[in-house]
Amino acid sequence: MSERLRARDLAFLTAETTTAPRHNATVEIFQPGESGFDHDRLLALVSDRISFVPRYRQRLAVVPGGLANPVWVDDEQFDLDYHVRRSALPRPGTDDQLRELVSRIVSRRLDRNRPLWEIYVVEGLEGDRVALLYKSHQALVDGVHTVDLGQLLLDRSPEPRALDPDDWAPRAAPSSVGLVAEAVRDSVTSPGTIVETVSVAAGSALRTADRANRRTRAVAQALTGRRPRRPGPVIGPLSQHRRVVTVETRLADYRKIREVHGGTVNDVILACLTGALRAWLMTRAESLAGLRQLRAVVPVSVIDDELEATSLGSQIAAHFVELPISEASPLVRLHQVSYSFQAHAETGRSVAANRLAGIAGFAPTTFHAIGSRVASDELRRGYHISVTNVPGPQSPLYAAGARMIATYPVPPLHEGHPLAIGVTSYDGKVFYGLTADRDALPDADLLGTCVSEALDELLATTTAKRAPRGRKRAASKVGRTAKRAKGDE
Repeated sequence: MSERLRARDLAFLTAETTTAPRHNATVEIFQPGESGFDHDRLLALVSDRISFVPRYRQRLAVVPGGLANPVWVDDEQFDLDYHVRRSALPRPGTDDQLRELVSRIVSRRLDRNRPLWEIYVVEGLEGDRVALLYKSHQALVDGVHTVDLGQLLLDRSPEPRALDPDDWAPRAAPSSVGLVAEAVRDSVTSPGTIVETVSVAAGSALRTADRANRRTRAVAQALTGRRPRRPGPVIGPLSQHRRVVTVETRLADYRKIREVHGGTVNDVILACLTGALRAWLMTRAESLAGLRQLRAVVPVSVIDDELEATSLGSQIAAHFVELPISEASPLVRLHQVSYSFQAHAETGRSVAANRLAGIAGFAPTTFHAIGSRVASDELRRGYHISVTNVPGPQSPLYAAGARMIATYPVPPLHEGHPLAIGVTSYDGKVFYGLTADRDALPDADLLGTCVSEALDELLATTTAKRAPRGRKRAASKVGRTAKRAKGDE
């Protein structure tokens, strides 16, 4: 019997549009070893590991008449060469050229007639480097039944793990009559199937009606000469094109700021992003008088039995943070962000970063996928920007003997939100991946520069001499006065 697509997963498919593809992506850069690293070696590696994620060889079969949700079935025509693709840059390819290629690839939707994932191996990078680009649909990676394939391709040593041979053979896909029969049987034996089907159909109809209403309002405003209210710098309609920006920084810098000012590395990262957004908006001549804060949804790991359990040992929940972009002082911004997360930590539900970093495999790819699902679920609560920050291992990882030297998350954009940010720490570095709508935010590259500058601004506060405040300062002044008086005597 085939496994039926859950209502929540189907919602990611029905909500997908040409301007808002619902796939997660990750860019990883490798330094090949003596044996090299190319398309053939990657193909062999994926073939060796794919048996651990059976869903990566399944496609969706739609039930005739929409009598029930689609089902996952084995792809009888599964073609690994189709999913593991080869690309190249003109040598020596630059990082800018790589980002441009990634931007074009992530702008395209996945083919729903095949398993919902792709991997690109990009050769020709300067320095003899090789890049991998993963794409997987939000409906595919839920962290419960399926983890991201990228989590399984990496090893902790240059020597690949020895695995049992894969003897997979696809099961015959059910016919249209069989799909209908299964739908009827499920409806009789599980009343929840009918409820899910009706719920998804209703949700799809509401989303279609909402898009139609928005178009109608736009036409009416054009005919009457009325213009809609200005949506704001990080809120607005999406185009079909993306721009990907990457930033590499040192983890030691964040730890130094944490040691001097308190809080956590996560607090410092968010304070850095707050400063970057502030500087970027100011370069655009954006008035901050009416926009004192940006509301960010930050998925966090928690222990909560009421949430859906994942295979990663914790649940993922939404945490909302007001990023104080109108605040000029980098220290005040840091303390305000820290206060928000301190309240979360005091609930006793939070999960320590070192515990997440110790999960087998390269779990950040899966955590980012789950985080994007959480951000999508929270659209109804309203926010400006999503930020997914995931700690990774602080020792090098390898794929077929090639050492991974960088990893950048590429989060998807949700309808009405032309900017999303992902952050991954790995092997002594902190890597930012910014996904922006190419038309709405043509200056997204400048935001990447502002991230580095905001970090430098926070670093400067760790060495500058700061005057004591409050009672300590008053007491110190009294002490100095007394000493002078004693000396005069």
